[in-house]
Amino acid sequence: MGDIKKIALITGGAKRIGAEITKTLHSEGFDVVIHYRQSAQAAVALAKTLNSTRAYSAYTVQADLLSLKQIEQMMDEVIEQTGQLDLLINNASSFYPTTLGETDESQWEDLVGSNFKAPFFVSQAAFPYLKKAQGSIVNMVDIYAESALSNYPVYRSAKAALYALTESLAVEMAPDVRVNGVSPGVILWPEQLPVEAQSEVLKKIPLQKKGSPSDIAQTVLFLSTRAPYITGQVIAVDGGKGLV
Repeated sequence: MGDIKKIALITGGAKRIGAEITKTLHSEGFDVVIHYRQSAQAAVALAKTLNSTRAYSAYTVQADLLSLKQIEQMMDEVIEQTGQLDLLINNASSFYPTTLGETDESQWEDLVGSNFKAPFFVSQAAFPYLKKAQGSIVNMVDIYAESALSNYPVYRSAKAALYALTESLAVEMAPDVRVNGVSPGVILWPEQLPVEAQSEVLKKIPLQKKGSPSDIAQTVLFLSTRAPYITGQVIAVDGGKGLV
């Protein structure tokens, strides 16, 4: 990337796949803004590590993305700290089962809010700055946006909406801003999933293995920096699981 400063905002960028995306973009020369809601300790620690390798290259920002007011405040803070925005990664997400007959409104608001509402309003707030930079957006979708997942009707529907939003924003923001998505397959095991269950899942994946956070981060990097003629696409990074 040379000496030209590029700024990336990663929502939910302090932990798990979000942290891997943050580190990968930083290693490629991006200055990064790590958004968090509650993971202050992890966000600050990651920023400190990245700043130790390149001074003044990592920042943190706190916001509850279910609040439009806090989204606007976050964007103001990002621009105040960095002066620009070239890349937005809509990564923050809630994920848990919602059994039919037992799902309450707060679960609906949380899952639809984090997986659909927030990406829309964060993208809307970022658009003027991304347009100025001729930048791009990458949304973290899910392979289950395109197929049913038992006991996750609200989460799955919200991710399906995010898939549609990715295509819609690609049209709405063209020709100035590219908008794409990444759909992870089996990357990190859910907590407390028995080894036997893991084995059964792997048998159903053509490549017979789970992916790594790096697989996701490298795809985000490709879409962000090496795909100037790609927009409105959602790439499945799933070892072929969506084919069977």
